[in-house]
Amino acid sequence: MADLKGKSDIELRKLLVEKREALRAFRFGVAGTKARNVKKGKNLRKEIARILTERNMLK
Repeated sequence: MADLKGKSDIELRKLLVEKREALRAFRFGVAGTKARNVKKGKNLRKEIARILTERNMLK
């Protein structure tokens, strides 16, 4: 995700909120049915970690 390096703190914050909401929706969706793409949750967590790392580098 090299595109994170050029983003401002505000853009990173918006992206972080979107990814966390997507992860929450994924978790609640999995609770009721079988997930078709089980890697999606892992990938979302990794993307959130990358965003948080980039935000910490800006400070």
